[in-house]
Amino acid sequence: MPNWGGGAKCGACEKTVYHAEEIQCNGRSFHKACFHCMACRKALDSTTVAAHESEIYCKVCYGRRYGPKGIGFGQGAGCLSTDTGEHLGLQFQQSPKPARAATTSNPSKFSTKFGESEKCPRCGKSVYAAEKVMGGGKPWHKTCFRCAICGKSLESTNVTDKDGELYCKGKWPQRLS
Repeated sequence: MPNWGGGAKCGACEKTVYHAEEIQCNGRSFHKACFHCMACRKALDSTTVAAHESEIYCKVCYGRRYGPKGIGFGQGAGCLSTDTGEHLGLQFQQSPKPARAATTSNPSKFSTKFGESEKCPRCGKSVYAAEKVMGGGKPWHKTCFRCAICGKSLESTNVTDKDGELYCKGKWPQRLS
C-alpha cells in the first residue's frame, strides 16, 4: 500500500522525511538536521555514526555507553580521555593505580630509547641526530667538532682525541712543547 503522507518518518523527530533531505541509517530515515548524536548532540555523518537498536550516537558516546568500561576505552588507538561518562548517567569506579616501575640503572640507554639526547662535551648542550658527529666515542655538534688548539673544523680522518678534547692530527704533540 502506498505511503500517501509523502515519505518515511524521521527516526528522531517522527516527522515526514522527503527524499531530498533523507539520510538512511540502520534501516531508518532521518532529516539531515536531525542526524546528530543522541547523547552529545554532535552532527553525524556516515563515518562518525554508530547505531544501537533505534538510537544513533557518535563513536565516542557509543563507546562510553556500550563499549568496555574504564577511562580511555572505546575511543580508538592513540586517544586517552579522562571523561568518566557521568553526563551519560554512567558510574565510574577507579581501579587501584599500578606500582611505578623502578628507574633504570643505565641512564644512557634509557635516554637514547626515550628521546632524551646526549650532551656535547664542548658546550654541554643536547646533541640531536641531525647535528651529531662522533669523535672519541662521544657525540659532538658539527659546530663544536673543532681542534681545541687552532679551532679548525675536524673530520673523522684528521682528528685525534686526548683527555676528552679533540685536536688536529698534527697538533697534539705541539701542545706539549
